[in-house]
Amino acid sequence: MKNYNPDVLTCLANLSNDEVFTPPVVVNRMLDLLPAELWRNPDARFLDPVSKTGVFLREIAKRLMEGLCERIPDRQQRADHIFTRQLFGLAITELTALLSRRSVYCSKQANGPYSVCTAFHDADGNIRFRSTEHTWQNGRCRYCGASREVYDRDDTLESHAYEFIHTENPETIFPDMKFDVIIGNPPYQLEVGIEKDNYAIPLYHKFIQQAKKLRPRFISMIIPSRWFAGGRGMDDFREEMLHDTRLQILVDYPNAADCFPGIDLSGGVCYFLWNSEYNGICKIVSNRGKDYQSTMNRPLLEPGNDTFIRFNEAIPIIRKIIAYKEPTFDSLVSPQTPFGIVSSFKDYSDKPFEESIAIYTVNGIKYIREDQVSKNRQWISPYKVFISKSYGERGAYPYRFLAKPFIGTPRSCCTQTYLMIGPFNTSIECENVISYINTRFFRFCIMQKKNTQDAMRGVYSYVPIQDFSQSWTDEKLYAKYGITDEEIKFIESMVRPME
Repeated sequence: MKNYNPDVLTCLANLSNDEVFTPPVVVNRMLDLLPAELWRNPDARFLDPVSKTGVFLREIAKRLMEGLCERIPDRQQRADHIFTRQLFGLAITELTALLSRRSVYCSKQANGPYSVCTAFHDADGNIRFRSTEHTWQNGRCRYCGASREVYDRDDTLESHAYEFIHTENPETIFPDMKFDVIIGNPPYQLEVGIEKDNYAIPLYHKFIQQAKKLRPRFISMIIPSRWFAGGRGMDDFREEMLHDTRLQILVDYPNAADCFPGIDLSGGVCYFLWNSEYNGICKIVSNRGKDYQSTMNRPLLEPGNDTFIRFNEAIPIIRKIIAYKEPTFDSLVSPQTPFGIVSSFKDYSDKPFEESIAIYTVNGIKYIREDQVSKNRQWISPYKVFISKSYGERGAYPYRFLAKPFIGTPRSCCTQTYLMIGPFNTSIECENVISYINTRFFRFCIMQKKNTQDAMRGVYSYVPIQDFSQSWTDEKLYAKYGITDEEIKFIESMVRPME
């Protein structure tokens, strides 16, 4: 142990939750998805279009060095061939270009005296960084959506204009070159500061779409899992991915820390293998903790569904529920900002006054005039149920998934902090609705579509409506839908009691 020399790429701190350095062990799990014959093919080409530490190219080089030892017996000739003919990378900054070259060539200069490749004639080798500019159009970059107000700045500051996605024709980056594998860990999002300083737009999907334009044999990238059911501006990408029968393998980590230790990334992460020659159902691998893995071959979309059900064990349960063909609970849930009053609203009184109505805010119950309500005044008088529009948890399952609901009395409304469920004629109905929301069964159905802290109306679309003249318990619901003991065990391992 006194001579132990740790791999430096296992020790690097991440830049942020959005630019995560991939641990070598995760890289090798991704490489294990590729056909073994690639490592024996001297003509196979590999591209990392978002190189940060060079770990993908380094681990590929190790496999090629072993796989090609019989085809190219001389070690130096083999290394020169692999590094000059087979491995290519685009760094995301000048610093990561130097770091990547140091990892892959053992020298920040590819043609330096300490480089393990003797065939390069320039310092970059096949890992380069090219400073790229945003293309502004109506105040936004036409390629990535960056705000000109935020990113049109001094050349000494990072622009986050990544070369790979800032062109309509990525084939011009490496002219006349065909890649067998495009692999990497793209930047996840870009802060654009529109509504608030940390307002961000997703970026990772653009790298996948750009990679497909190059028509490789395989694509493998590790990205946030929130695209399964949510994500701002991700509808078209989700539709494209979930209907793509070339998606052969999908490996999911609902808790991102199981893949990236120390990273707190809402919704988890996943990586995939896209195979241009494949056409069929997908192998879904779900990981929970270090010791549990579930594997199932199934379609990415269940019949009649528009989102991906991430847990294999949930499939038979959801199929039982859908078979009843009942109306779904989302029809009872209001859109965001149900009464047209935003969360930052302050024009209220702390005490009731003549003809006032109650308003539920993040600061408690306040009082306003009825004419201050700009939307859905018909919901003011009846009973209803209010619930927070967002609720987040971190760490290992089980989760609660939803904030605690409460009854909205007649002559009340709420700010954007809450959603409204209802309206209802009596407080008894509201109490029964709350008993239903409090069940693990209800929140298990929520779990299928909720992979961020947001809990908008859409996450309720797997929840069947019940008869609210009676209260509900898990036992009644399990019996109604024929949920087996094993299925109950799974539900209760994922969803904790509301209290």
